[in-house]
Amino acid sequence: MKTSGAGVVVVVNPMKVVVADVRDILEAAAADAGVGTPTLVETTEDDPGFGQTRQAVRDGALLVCALGGDGTVRAVAQELVGTGVPLGLLPGGTGNLLARNLGLPIDSLADAAASAFSGRDRTIDVGWLVVDPDQSQLTGDLRAAGDNVHCFTVMAGVGFDAQIMDDAPERVKDKAGWAAYVASGGKHLMDDPFTLDLEVDGRTVAGGQVRTVVVGNCGELTGGMVLLPDAEIDDALLDIATVSPESLAAWVGLASRVLAKRGDGPSLQRDQGRDLTVRVDPPQLCEVDGDVLVEAGTLRFVVQPASLVVRVDG
Repeated sequence: MKTSGAGVVVVVNPMKVVVADVRDILEAAAADAGVGTPTLVETTEDDPGFGQTRQAVRDGALLVCALGGDGTVRAVAQELVGTGVPLGLLPGGTGNLLARNLGLPIDSLADAAASAFSGRDRTIDVGWLVVDPDQSQLTGDLRAAGDNVHCFTVMAGVGFDAQIMDDAPERVKDKAGWAAYVASGGKHLMDDPFTLDLEVDGRTVAGGQVRTVVVGNCGELTGGMVLLPDAEIDDALLDIATVSPESLAAWVGLASRVLAKRGDGPSLQRDQGRDLTVRVDPPQLCEVDGDVLVEAGTLRFVVQPASLVVRVDG
């Protein structure tokens, strides 16, 4: 499907918003910003935004916006990496995590559209996850991506983190919002731990028995919890947290420490690096920006600095 020529393209997830309901809002915001009528292109079950974004770039779009959940944002962002074409963020999902971490409007589509259509450009890092890398993918540049290479703008996770994403149905998230993840998490607090071996920029970091590993390009989670307080979206680093509570009481203590924005301690260790290798036994479910992938035993995380342009408030 051909999109417009130079101009604004909005990649819309019709499962998250009613296209007819948002069209007038977007056209009014575009008129106020003087950018012309935006072209709305819908995602499909088979393509959550990758192909639509590639086509928009080929057709000369000057701005591509994602209107949907975090998965729609991830798909659009992955195709915009390295193109110089800005990404606009229009809230339509449960988390809206990239917009939240950038301080952009998440409660008003009109306000978000105004920021996207008339704001300024900011360049940020992205992270890449390689699932069970082959020998050629254990080192070096990942931009020549394979099917097992996935971009993330916010966070990726292994173990408990991915399990709660997998166990929070869309219909529940649509009704309950971020509380759906709380309910899902309660089912998995005492799942069996797994053995972790971790390398950060070539150095071995103490592993052991853990319940989840989270790698972040920025730090704020759904519900406003800041798991990675040192994470910056443009510092050319990925932050990593390993979480290993052994009891329900330890989970409560961990949550209290995260909410209070305190440092490392029992059940929580953090680190930073540019190239991380995570090995887990047995293999664990993994996710990127809320998109649940597959079970894997080895995962490589790499930062690509200053590679994605995002439209933020002017």
